[in-house]
Amino acid sequence: MYPSDHKNNSVSRKKLMGQKLIFCLAFLINIILLNWPAFSQDQTSAVSDIEKRLSQIDQQISQLKSRLQEEEKKEKSLLSSLEKIRLNKKVLQNEIESLNLRRSLVNRQLNDLNRKISITRLTLQKEKEAVEKTLVTLYKFGRLDFMHFFLKANDLETFLRESKNLTFLARYQGEAISSYLNTLNQLQALEEDLKKKRAEADLLLKQAQENQARLLEEERKNQQLLAEIKKNKNTYQQMMAELQESSEQLQQLLKRLQSQEISLPSPFIPMNELKGKLPWPIAGKIITRFGPEKHPKFKTVTINNGIEIAPSGKEKTIKAVHGGRVVFADYFQGYGNLIIIDHGLSYYTLYGHCSSFLVQKGDLVQSGQAIAVVGDSDSLKGECLYFEIRYKARAVDPLQWLKRR
Repeated sequence: MYPSDHKNNSVSRKKLMGQKLIFCLAFLINIILLNWPAFSQDQTSAVSDIEKRLSQIDQQISQLKSRLQEEEKKEKSLLSSLEKIRLNKKVLQNEIESLNLRRSLVNRQLNDLNRKISITRLTLQKEKEAVEKTLVTLYKFGRLDFMHFFLKANDLETFLRESKNLTFLARYQGEAISSYLNTLNQLQALEEDLKKKRAEADLLLKQAQENQARLLEEERKNQQLLAEIKKNKNTYQQMMAELQESSEQLQQLLKRLQSQEISLPSPFIPMNELKGKLPWPIAGKIITRFGPEKHPKFKTVTINNGIEIAPSGKEKTIKAVHGGRVVFADYFQGYGNLIIIDHGLSYYTLYGHCSSFLVQKGDLVQSGQAIAVVGDSDSLKGECLYFEIRYKARAVDPLQWLKRR
């Protein structure tokens, strides 16, 4: 075999490898583009869910801030001070969730931009090789008398942008060159968008961290006030007096509710037939019992109309103990976020200290249905459920109605 044969074979192999590389790049781009619609559809659905949740959070923040303004107008009391702290905490928690969701959206956009940049770079490489072949072909046929400029250029785009002979080139392969420059501009625009989105993501992270620090400060204030109530007898008695006033206001509310007629679904099982058989509203430990309670330090006695249950494990969902209709679902000072369910025949159950509601006033609920999430609103004992059973507005011992365990 002659040296020229070796040279020709080497050139052929390189040419074949180059063709294979271009084919692989084109195949990869086609695979990505073929799967892009399905991916985009999933992305759109996920983004829609996030935007829907963001709208809900923004609405909640607006409502909480309105409540804060109302609390500011009230006469200063221990309960109102605790409520303002709780509302501030809730606003911050919602804002942190909102910021994290917005970061999630931005991160999705960043991923999308990175994918587009990868595809654009593959396209650019393919178009660059096509332009280079065009220039070489034009040179071989003597139609390009400035090939030495191209060979001396640091990169193709510099040559194409700065050459004064682009009008000459355009007559031969203007479409390929124009497409290459257009793709190059797209790549630069995408990289600029990527830079802006990264800055936006960093800002959202910083704001979330600042809100987290403010949330910790509000929690510190809450713990400090609770500690003061627990250790100072005068402060404790003031708190008990405020809670007694709230209890009387709740009594008036229940009397008003009793005078209202409600419709219940048929067939209907009277609640009094299930005494001692009702399911527990939440699994956990009883930390406050029904009836009189003597303070271990101050020796003062308070009357509890219900029980408090600290949740056990990760389950924080509160469930209705019997079917009925929700007749109250709102904040009630001293009880926090409170749900009252009318079970008919003058029987009611009350669920206080909730962090959020899963039902609203007017809803029909079934036994065992999730109605709220446990929280610490207006609670002196941390996260727990305050649970009452009332008959004709009179409190009865819930432990006589719930299943033994």
